[in-house]
Amino acid sequence: MALKLDKNLKMYYSIKEVAELIGVNESTLRYWETEFPSLKPKVSGPAKVRQYTEKDIEQIRLIHNLVKVRGFRLAAAKKILHNNRDGADKTADMIMRLTSVRNDLQTLKRQLDLLQ
Repeated sequence: MALKLDKNLKMYYSIKEVAELIGVNESTLRYWETEFPSLKPKVSGPAKVRQYTEKDIEQIRLIHNLVKVRGFRLAAAKKILHNNRDGADKTADMIMRLTSVRNDLQTLKRQLDLLQ
């Protein structure tokens, strides 16, 4: 059996790590937890520390895409997630890929401009 080197070994992420990764405030993540029943991170200890899994982070990315990137209101985002989860997943994935390509092209353009 071959060893997968690209596999992430971390099981849980803190709310601070997730907020930085997604680009939102920690309070926004807490609010989304109250609005989206499917988003329930593990809570541990007397301090009630939130621990997010990769599945939670994917859910947050999808919510972020719908609310912050595409501009849907929370009610509309909930409806989309409830009625057409697969379509929302595919759209979010495509937008992430296109954004990545755009960033790569902008970097390449800046490098070419420096050569002239």
